[in-house]
Amino acid sequence: MTKHIKKIEKLIASFDKATIDLLNKIEVIKHFKKGDVLLNEGYICKNSYHITSGIARKYYLKEGKEVITDFYFADDIAVAFNSYTFQQPSNEFIDCITDVEVKVTQKQDWEKAKVNFPKLIKLDLLLTEIHAAALEEDMHDLRLLNATERYQKLLSIAPELLKHIKLQHIASYLNISLETLSRIRAKI
Repeated sequence: MTKHIKKIEKLIASFDKATIDLLNKIEVIKHFKKGDVLLNEGYICKNSYHITSGIARKYYLKEGKEVITDFYFADDIAVAFNSYTFQQPSNEFIDCITDVEVKVTQKQDWEKAKVNFPKLIKLDLLLTEIHAAALEEDMHDLRLLNATERYQKLLSIAPELLKHIKLQHIASYLNISLETLSRIRAKI
């Protein structure tokens, strides 16, 4: 999401004052502590979390083991997309790796806002397109980049923030063992 922030900001800058005021009204700033859970497996994702500072992660459990599917940094939107979109129970968790500040938007408020302020439909579409592009990029990376290349790409995105993420979480996200990650780190 971060690399697309300029597109989002440009679109929002084109909104009239009433639309901007509404956006500010439905976004609520909240603070969470390291370890706080934003979404539990089995619950419906009723909020989107625009990360303004800190790091969160999304994961699911497979045979009791955490499988991390995403990290969220500043300017990212943390959401269990299928659960949020279709309002069905999530098979994922979202929790805070560090203390986090977020702008929380409830789905019901967002849906009402789009009805009354059609310009928000453009923002919704842009956010959905960005999400789809990110998923495609992740699929590409998993299929075409080796483990070292995936690690280097993650380092290039947020090198200073990775200091706050446990190595086993990075290994899980990269779909490699902790031992393989240690070998990669030793070579770099």
